Amino acid sequence: MVALEGGLGKFKLEELKLYNGREGKPAYIAYKGKVYDVTDSALWIDGDHQGQHEAGKDITNEMKYAPHGEEMLERIKLIGVLVSTSEEK
Repeated sequence: MVALEGGLGKFKLEELKLYNGREGKPAYIAYKGKVYDVTDSALWIDGDHQGQHEAGKDITNEMKYAPHGEEMLERIKLIGVLVSTSEEK
């Protein structure tokens, strides 16, 4: 993770996988290029969201099937952006 101005971080997908919420690790998810910290959400237990989503992943495609829209992410702390390997260089 590389820090950006304003306190946000840049995450590569491989780095995001480390934040899966298991064994005391923080739980982060990506959606539409933004990275959110779901660690303290009561709906994300040990990196699992009600058996539907797992932390440490980009859930953009999975959200199409969620019973709610992306407005739910407005309640979650934004901590960074997801970048491709080529953007990081």
